[in-house]
Amino acid sequence: MTYSATARVTGPAAPPPPGRRRGRRLLTAGLLTVLLAGTSLVAVEPLRRPLPAPTVTRTLPASTVIPGAAPTIPWPQRGQAALTVAGLGSLGTSGGNDPVPIASVAKVMTAYVILTEHPLDRGEAGPRLTVSAAQAAAYPRELARGESLVPVVAGAVFTERQALQAVLLPSANNMARILAAWDAGSVEAFVDKMNDTAAALGMADTHYTDPAGLDAGTVSTAVDQVILARKAMELPAFAEIVAQRTATLPVAGTVKNYNSLVGRDGVVGIKTGSTDEAGGCLVFAAVVTVGGRKLTIVGAVLGQPGANTPVQLDRVFRATRPLVRTAAKAIGEHPIVRAGDQVAAVRGPLGAGTTIDATADVTVVGWPGMEVRLDLDIPAVPARLPAHTEHGRLTAVAGESAPVTTALRTGEGLEPPSTWDRIRHHR
Repeated sequence: MTYSATARVTGPAAPPPPGRRRGRRLLTAGLLTVLLAGTSLVAVEPLRRPLPAPTVTRTLPASTVIPGAAPTIPWPQRGQAALTVAGLGSLGTSGGNDPVPIASVAKVMTAYVILTEHPLDRGEAGPRLTVSAAQAAAYPRELARGESLVPVVAGAVFTERQALQAVLLPSANNMARILAAWDAGSVEAFVDKMNDTAAALGMADTHYTDPAGLDAGTVSTAVDQVILARKAMELPAFAEIVAQRTATLPVAGTVKNYNSLVGRDGVVGIKTGSTDEAGGCLVFAAVVTVGGRKLTIVGAVLGQPGANTPVQLDRVFRATRPLVRTAAKAIGEHPIVRAGDQVAAVRGPLGAGTTIDATADVTVVGWPGMEVRLDLDIPAVPARLPAHTEHGRLTAVAGESAPVTTALRTGEGLEPPSTWDRIRHHR
């Protein structure tokens, strides 16, 4: 049997017409263009938006207190008292704030008015004043009344310094009146000056009726007398005189300071007082050195009981010494912030961040329980801030003291996000 087969041969497909080829290419190009355009919009859009500025968040409190137990002040059981440290603040008061007789403590104002109107430098004698016949004639009567005096005679010449020594050391009533008349023309006019000065100093509970304090109508408070004492101790001649234990005067010769605490426990003044109405009174100042810095403790104790001046003064001295010692022991140096402590946090865009840290210890002078204000001055943070770069300052103020400052610096460096980070974050 014979078979036959027919072979089918297939050749290449015929090309599409030219018009169809062009259409396909245009469609492909269009799709690619749309795809690229969309991708470009996605990438460019986040780059067009401005980056937010870094923000600073404070991590240090606005204030703190010096750690430890606050000092327990041994206040006198009777009378009034006030205790402060010049340049730091008050340690408190006791006994209320009603005006009471202050006896010869009034002479602090007498000396203050004289020295503000007739200033003296340390060691300077100053102008001279002559005791009149009438003033000398009054001496026997004053002596008969049991007043505290220095002997005078008509025509005796005292320098201003000697007259002030007579007033402030042996507490001479007659010399307080002589000085008052020398300054203002009359005792009454001088008393007006005393009251005007008290008002100007903010001594709202004080009223003077005489320059010596003998009159019970001369009244004040422990708080007001501390105000005056702090001002008086700023006068060089006053501070110099009240720190003396003795002085040599015309007629009287050598006189002693009634304030027997001078030279003990750092006491450098100021003035005693005692009458039946006032009791034993003392305004005092003592100097203590803390961290190489001299600080002045100023206080007042009024109204200590006793049958006579020696007993009254003994009791006021015994009430004062524990106050001085307690204040001196309480004052110390206290670190509030340590070098490297974080005071603020910085947050940049897209999660970047760093810290602001103290560059050095911040140590204040004060006592436990004292409030310390902490102020930060941090400029606006730029987008790029290298590591350990100084940026701002920290200021600490304890009580009324002068500010203590230290520079601040960054921790890690702060860098703005890269272009890729911005695009990736947007996705």
